[in-house]
Amino acid sequence: MAKSLPKITLAPSRDIPLDRLRLSQSNVRRVKAGVSLDTLAADIARRGLLQSLNVRPLLDGEGQETGQFEIPAGGRRFRALELLVKQKRLAKDAPIPCVVGGAANDILAEEDSLAENSFREALHPLDEFRAMQAMVEKDAGIEEIAAHFHTTPAAVRQRLKLASVSPRLHALYAEEAMTLDQLMAFTIAEDHARQEEVWEQLEHSFNKPATWIRQKLTENTVRAGDKRARFIGLDTYLEAGGSIARDLFESDGGGWLTDPALLDRLVDAKLKAEGARILAEGWKWVTTAIDLPWDATRGFREIDREEVAMTEAEAARVAELEAEGEGLGDEWADAHDVPDEVHARIEAIDAELGALVDRPLIFAPEDMAMAGAFVSLDRDGSVRVERGFVKPEDQLQGGLGDDSASGPGDTTRSTGSDGEPVKAQDDAEGAEEAGGLRPLPDRLVSDLTAWRTLALQDRVAQDPALAFAAVLHVLVLGCFFSFSRECCVQIAANRVSFSNAPSGLRDCAPAQAIDARAAAWKERLPQSDKEVWSFLLTLDGEEQSQLLAHCVSLCVNAQAEVVPKYDNGRISAHGVERRIAHSHILALAAGLDVHGAGWRPTAAGYFSGVTKPQILADVAEARGDEAARMIGHLKKADMAREAERLVEETTWLPAPMRTPGMDDIDPNGGKTAVPVDADEGDPGVAELPVAAE
Repeated sequence: MAKSLPKITLAPSRDIPLDRLRLSQSNVRRVKAGVSLDTLAADIARRGLLQSLNVRPLLDGEGQETGQFEIPAGGRRFRALELLVKQKRLAKDAPIPCVVGGAANDILAEEDSLAENSFREALHPLDEFRAMQAMVEKDAGIEEIAAHFHTTPAAVRQRLKLASVSPRLHALYAEEAMTLDQLMAFTIAEDHARQEEVWEQLEHSFNKPATWIRQKLTENTVRAGDKRARFIGLDTYLEAGGSIARDLFESDGGGWLTDPALLDRLVDAKLKAEGARILAEGWKWVTTAIDLPWDATRGFREIDREEVAMTEAEAARVAELEAEGEGLGDEWADAHDVPDEVHARIEAIDAELGALVDRPLIFAPEDMAMAGAFVSLDRDGSVRVERGFVKPEDQLQGGLGDDSASGPGDTTRSTGSDGEPVKAQDDAEGAEEAGGLRPLPDRLVSDLTAWRTLALQDRVAQDPALAFAAVLHVLVLGCFFSFSRECCVQIAANRVSFSNAPSGLRDCAPAQAIDARAAAWKERLPQSDKEVWSFLLTLDGEEQSQLLAHCVSLCVNAQAEVVPKYDNGRISAHGVERRIAHSHILALAAGLDVHGAGWRPTAAGYFSGVTKPQILADVAEARGDEAARMIGHLKKADMAREAERLVEETTWLPAPMRTPGMDDIDPNGGKTAVPVDADEGDPGVAELPVAAE
């Protein structure tokens, strides 16, 4: 008959007065780590001693117990208890629960001390998340939990957010089938079904980056920094029933608005109300749009306007603010650390100065009755109002056509006192009968002015500065005064308008720079085209060159327009080809850097518009063949998003954006990405998604 195993006997537990306990020299903990004694003492004072001390009796020289005990395991708890005694919060002989081991023990005291710490298993993070969630459900406050566990309220909110993820994903995390980074990425979405759907798309992949999870969960949302969201304000959106998804673990720029349809309705209503307010000023029409097309005012004539003069009080305030700003600038110019209140005051001065210097405009009521305004959103979400434009079809109706003055030999009909047209010849005969001279015959005037033209051409050719000013005059009239009078210098300033401008073009960095430059010159130029010549002569050579460069830039067209199937007489395939070829020459001379100008190959702006094979070819060129292979199985939309992520850190450009010749000179000069050596590998490949379709 088999013998049963002997039953073990556990060491007894008893309460021992604190003043009879001593810290053993066998305690292996020497280095301070973890929670401080102050914190541990405060926790013991609040909830009591949760874990007994491990002690052994001290023996005298004859091997008899002395009534004193040493502590090989539990030294930090003992020190915390001593601290409570020192603080007079605990009696020095308070009974302490202890597990008493035998004095004569085959197991070393050092082994007890080491075992207590070695066999301790840290709490699984998921258990920590759930524990805090359970405390909150039992009415424990976040601030209270943070205080009790000596952490921050933000850390508690993070753990509660992790606890709110789908239980199915929790189970995967507990089984180590999901990383903590991936679990954190799922906290962006509240919908458990959506979380599980995204995970299923990645389930059979061996690489599931958290960035891809975040992209999938936010693909139908709008960034809080979007100009539409900034226009209506997040509070208005939330009050209307919208919700915002936040990422508590990474910088999210304010989060994502999860109801784009609601956002668009709110934006549309507010923008229309803004348009109605502008229309009430007395305009004939107002056009509202979130994004206006590039060069939306082309073909429109601007009516005259005047700035409201600054009052004496306003001028005095401007001088006062400028003096204060200069004083602060001088005072803190050499300081390394400028106080926040100084920064705030300087910003306040700039804001007030801007409001005073940006003068309101006055328009004549009769002009406003035939003109209108464009209302749109600027990049920062503010309302952009462009007033005083007359539509082309209203030009002649309002008498705003070409009103060129009559010259010698003019045969234009005039109007008599009875309203009937009277021939110029009749006027001439009447003048001759009254003793006046007949006008010169038209043919003679034409002959004489032909000779004068040659003389003027010869003279202009002898004065390069004058020729420069004459060309500049034509360009300014064509670029800033759409319906100005004819100029004797027969050079056309054809401002470029795009036949199929992409949406959002007005918000790109080059467009913003061009608009700012145009606004600065427009503010300086006279309102009437009659005064432009005199104004140009007041500019120095440098200013004239800058203005010329601006006007010339507006006439540069490097767009590969879509040639219609049937010749429309405006563009042809051959003409577009020659134009693009010349644009390469100009770009090479200018050192054009499209990437440096701010263009990036995004999913919406590029990859979604090309085929999957083209995406793979582009990624292979930018990041190497291995990167392309790892996204080759994705669906088109996912592939486009991943291609954007992979290429964003490179300087790769698609072929139409490159300048031939520039890349040949310096292939690593920031115009195209350098392909990765397949033998060396790509350090970013490890982060690539491999989600199955």
